[in-house]
Amino acid sequence: MIQRGKTSEARSAIDVGWLIDAEEAGLIYSAPERLDAGLAENLHPKSAARCPAVIDLEARQFVVPCPYDITLRLSMQADGSITVSDADGERSAVRAGVLPRILTIVKAAEWRHPTRPIIQMAAPYRFISDEPVYMSQLPPFLSYGASARPGIMLAGRMPVHIWPRILSFAFEWHDASKPLVLRRGEPWFYVQFEGEDPSRRVRLVEAEMTVPLQSYIRGMTGVVGYVRRTAPLFRVAASRRPERLLTPRVLPRAVQS
Repeated sequence: MIQRGKTSEARSAIDVGWLIDAEEAGLIYSAPERLDAGLAENLHPKSAARCPAVIDLEARQFVVPCPYDITLRLSMQADGSITVSDADGERSAVRAGVLPRILTIVKAAEWRHPTRPIIQMAAPYRFISDEPVYMSQLPPFLSYGASARPGIMLAGRMPVHIWPRILSFAFEWHDASKPLVLRRGEPWFYVQFEGEDPSRRVRLVEAEMTVPLQSYIRGMTGVVGYVRRTAPLFRVAASRRPERLLTPRVLPRAVQS
């Protein structure tokens, strides 16, 4: 049974676990960080920096840093075929042989608009919770420069207490004449969390990939290839969920000199 929020001080925050579930190069993916608006101190009582609505929204955003340093260029051929290449060529930090492993061009039949191709990039993050929590994956709308992208990141929302599926960066390309420039360390996307009580804040903790968690997520891996919609499977997942999924990672003690 999923634990419900308690009113004690010890339960004032909702713990949400995060982990990297990558088959290779897991070290390039950084920990999510709480958004830092980088504001200068302003003591004026009417300053936007003191607006409760602004403060509350910004406090709920966590930034996932981009792991890649790459400039992607989209080419649309006369026959309707699509190619995506690394415009940095030999100077790119990402080798040519790696690109097909981290990037997929979605089939045209699955696009939302016939002239707006969609690509997906690997983003092997999983978020989990032992309390009812919905996670929204959002574009970095509060980070200056994100609007320069030649399209939009497809956002999404899911219940991570029963559906901790692996994420991806899905991008809908609106202007094929412009490249998609991604820089390592810059905001890639945001994640935002909602519990049953909106007044409770979220505390992100690095989680362990335990045997029960691994077994549980195996059941939802690849289901999109078998059914039209995955939402009806949420109830099935909830009925098969172990009592506990989130186990905080215990860091090893520093080696004594």
